[in-house]
Amino acid sequence: MTRLQTILGLLAIGGAGLYAACSKTTPEPEKTTESAPPAPSAPAAPPPSPKAEGTAAPAAGPEDIAWEAPKGWESIPNANTMRKATYKIPKVSGDAEDAELTVSAAGGGVEANIQRWSGQFGNAEAKTEPRSPNGLKVTVVEIKGTFASGGMGMMGGPTTSKEKFMLLGAVVDGGDRQHFFKMTGPEKTVTAAKKDFDAFVASFRAK
Repeated sequence: MTRLQTILGLLAIGGAGLYAACSKTTPEPEKTTESAPPAPSAPAAPPPSPKAEGTAAPAAGPEDIAWEAPKGWESIPNANTMRKATYKIPKVSGDAEDAELTVSAAGGGVEANIQRWSGQFGNAEAKTEPRSPNGLKVTVVEIKGTFASGGMGMMGGPTTSKEKFMLLGAVVDGGDRQHFFKMTGPEKTVTAAKKDFDAFVASFRAK
């Protein structure tokens, strides 16, 4: 083999290697599947606020009361400034004096005032009956016995015992303040006035 042939052979081998090297393709990098970041979740709703607990304030009672007095009752001057109104109920045959109904307002509660009325009759039993004219809370009271008349003011004073007397009353409960409708008189006269008294109570309404 001549030198020229040797050089040509080497060139041929080198070219083939170069061609082989160039013909090889660079492999693509493997595709990696990346999961998308999770969408931010909606913020959790705050827990419901607990309802405030407590005792509801009692409903306020009426500041004043209106009524319709029966035709047979005579309006007369008040004996003192604590009264809102005073009525005379004519006596029936056989009784020595008229009955009287007074209207006033004060505190102290319903039961305590009914007990006070009972004390004016020697702690006789007080019969009570609840009523609700025009949405008002009313307690009707009936007491019979010997009535200690007079001496019930702020300064006290002498009393007069009156036998066979009767009390017919109504207390309108206004919470801290009550309205009092109190009829006292001879038992027969007060008993005869019951029908008018019931109509009187039925007319009560808040002013």
